[in-house]
Amino acid sequence: MEKKVTKIGVLTSGGDAPGMNAAIRAVVRTGIYNKLEVFGIMRGYMGMIDDDIFKMESKSVANIIQRGGTILKTARCKEFYTPEGRKAAYKNLKKHGINGLVIIGGDGSFRGAQIFSTEFDIPCIGLPGTIDKDIAGTDFTIGFDTAVNTAVQAIDKVRDTADAHDRLFIIEVMGRDSGYIALHSGVATGAENILIPEQKTDVEGVISALVEKHRRKKLVNIIVVAEGEQFGATELAKAITERLPQQEVRVTILGHIQRGGSPTCFDRLIASRMGYAAVESLMTNRFNVFIGIVNNKMHYIPLDQAVKKKQKISDDWMKIVKILSS
Repeated sequence: MEKKVTKIGVLTSGGDAPGMNAAIRAVVRTGIYNKLEVFGIMRGYMGMIDDDIFKMESKSVANIIQRGGTILKTARCKEFYTPEGRKAAYKNLKKHGINGLVIIGGDGSFRGAQIFSTEFDIPCIGLPGTIDKDIAGTDFTIGFDTAVNTAVQAIDKVRDTADAHDRLFIIEVMGRDSGYIALHSGVATGAENILIPEQKTDVEGVISALVEKHRRKKLVNIIVVAEGEQFGATELAKAITERLPQQEVRVTILGHIQRGGSPTCFDRLIASRMGYAAVESLMTNRFNVFIGIVNNKMHYIPLDQAVKKKQKISDDWMKIVKILSS
């Protein structure tokens, strides 16, 4: 590894997340403040392979902190998972003199960074940019808070129409293999049931609970389902309709609206702190880590650990869900 980092590249990879622009802004301005040259890499690892790399100035990141998406664009790049692709990417970085990388993305992006950093002499720093909050070692990821708040606002609106018609609504939220968006948004909106990939779904239990609620004249019910849950919202609706034909069931899939929109204050703050910490890490030879926040303090977790561990949902959370939804 080169000991002194003088030129850094920053990229966003994988799924976009609100707050990525705030992180880019922090990396660029912290780097420039410390007399480093900063280069933007377009479309993630694809831009490294295609040499879609340009020098950034302070004004390059003006007026972006409030914007969703990412000004550097993002993409998933299969070529980077081949030795030939990584070698081409390395040659392009060396051509620009880049000797440090900041990768903003999720677990797939971190896997790519971890492999790249072991093969070549360019240190990598990861920033957890994913709405799923599925990376172990940090209390929050960039974009999660915004996505949850978007889901909460949508579920609140759905509850209004559910109440008007005495209907059961099954609402599917994003999260892939992680149930955190479903868990947080479901608890925050008073959902009657929350189904997540981390817990085996008991369809009979869901139906029994609905029967009991109907007996008590509780006719308005919201079930929040994570997209990675084994049944899915549509299949669950079908199973309930077959067993309870008198129950009016509607399915709402929130989809990609959870990815977009202006980031919340919280996401802007953690993205800014993480971007600043990433540059500081490169300057102090703390290499090949990702930046996490635990108990409101910065934590530095080796990339190889980050790609091996998964964020787990505690039993306490599930107990809260059971008690509050009864």
